[in-house]
Amino acid sequence: MALMDLIKEKAKSDLKRIVLPEGTEERTVRASQLIAEQGIAHVILLGKPQEIQKVADENGADLSKVEILDYLESADFDRYVDEFYELRKAKGVTPEKARSMIGNALFYAGMMIKDGKADGMVAGAISTTGDTLRPGLQIVKMAPGISVVSSCFIMELPNKNYGKDGLMVFGDCAVNPCPTAEQLAAIAVSTANTAKVLCNMTPKVAMLSFSTKGSAKHELVDKVTQATALVHELAPDLEVDGELQADAALVEKVGKLKSPGSTVAGHANVLIFPDLQAGNIGYKLVQRLAGAEAIGPICQGFKAPINDLSRGCSVEDIVSVVAITAVQAQKS
Repeated sequence: MALMDLIKEKAKSDLKRIVLPEGTEERTVRASQLIAEQGIAHVILLGKPQEIQKVADENGADLSKVEILDYLESADFDRYVDEFYELRKAKGVTPEKARSMIGNALFYAGMMIKDGKADGMVAGAISTTGDTLRPGLQIVKMAPGISVVSSCFIMELPNKNYGKDGLMVFGDCAVNPCPTAEQLAAIAVSTANTAKVLCNMTPKVAMLSFSTKGSAKHELVDKVTQATALVHELAPDLEVDGELQADAALVEKVGKLKSPGSTVAGHANVLIFPDLQAGNIGYKLVQRLAGAEAIGPICQGFKAPINDLSRGCSVEDIVSVVAITAVQAQKS
């Protein structure tokens, strides 16, 4: 069974409430029907019921199993405005600004998560990445011990000699251009957790560099070695090694030669790239040259899952991201 099929089955085993704030967006409406029918999640669409129903009628979508919330008229609206004001007044938010911001469905969805009325959020079909993630940063906040929001891709490789039967997780490939050592360590811990939750794997984390165990001297190498030490402090039980070149991380013979005694070198299934340029280039090379399927980007680091869609997403993409979010929520 393909990984996405396994994730969908896992989502069905413990139904979570996933809020979709872009409630009148056509693909979102169509996806909501499929998610509800397949029992992947309890979907909450935000918006005017009559406007959402109009989109559903125009697209032949049956929303009888989907919750529709007219959030502007909800009993919680004023309370959320007051709570958001208290949360952000030190940042210069006035009561009037708070009301305006909670009038934005993305921020209302963030308050629903904080209030325990939703377990996760998916948006981005018609919103920018910044707009989608901002409620998470301002309302939901970060998971304990994690200092930065990041992303990862799950790579399904046709060559099953690498990773866990061809499954690998790459981070960060979409969010942080030039992470500090502290941020790189947090990215490693978050990505390892994603690997456990979504891929059911025991993470073996390689902190990648152009050097292996001091073979080169440079401040960029120093950042990776410092990050590796910080990962050991943040997650003492996590198998992690670095700094490692990619061949030392992936090829057993090379790993034994360059990092003897390591449980990760030559067996890595989670690759942490030193910056966004390397990560983005790396996953796209593996996708195109190795014929791998790239699932993501998957956001990580929040207390509760928030995932960003591509504005060119398909209906099936939305269904898949909601399934991923639901499984993340099972463990958050």
